[in-house]
Amino acid sequence: MHGLAADIEQVRAIADASRRFPSVDVALCVPATLIERAARAVPGFAVGAQDVHFAEKGAHTGCVCTAMLTDAGASLTIVGHSERRDAQREGDGDAKAKAEAALASGLAVILCVGESLAVREAGDAVRTVSDQLDGSLPDRIADPGRFSVAYEPIWAIGTGQVASCEDIAEMHRAVRERLAATYGDAGRQVRILYGGSVKASNAEEIFGVPDVDGALVGGASLTVEDFVPIIEAAAAAVEAAPPIA
Repeated sequence: MHGLAADIEQVRAIADASRRFPSVDVALCVPATLIERAARAVPGFAVGAQDVHFAEKGAHTGCVCTAMLTDAGASLTIVGHSERRDAQREGDGDAKAKAEAALASGLAVILCVGESLAVREAGDAVRTVSDQLDGSLPDRIADPGRFSVAYEPIWAIGTGQVASCEDIAEMHRAVRERLAATYGDAGRQVRILYGGSVKASNAEEIFGVPDVDGALVGGASLTVEDFVPIIEAAAAAVEAAPPIA
């Protein structure tokens, strides 16, 4: 819940800067009130939503459907974010229904999963996230390039804490295995993003972890000064990656 009309200049600056890094896909998921203005301000740049309702239309006061998002200029949406799951009491079934509705409408989707600190300390993180995936993944994906999974350890969001590289690697490996088991070869092409206090000072290390294909950035995406160094780190990781055989 950040962003007013005056912040469109930051959107424009980030979009302009991102064009220097064609190897990296960059998007901003802005509040619903800014989607149309942001899309008009930066044509050709990916502007997305932070949530969507699964129904096509109806008596859902305050909600926004896929047609409304695409009409406003959005090309993607986040679903299942930990703050939606927690504060809005949304479950895995809600995230799945939203993801399926968004994909069916042509929107790309970032599906979020993650565990609390209590679950992590109890040693149950991998099982918990795997169970979330089982309940949240769409039944099928036609284009793996338009579907991503974001692992966001809830205890690391906005706290300054970051999961260790070992923890990130373990979780992303488990997510990859679950995606492959669900979608076969397509599941091996789905991008897995890490989201948990990603910033310029740690992005390079995080992007070097196996099966980390990108980042879901929170606070550091609000200004061009904080966000562009992360994009630079992603571009460097792409350049350093071994060629695909």
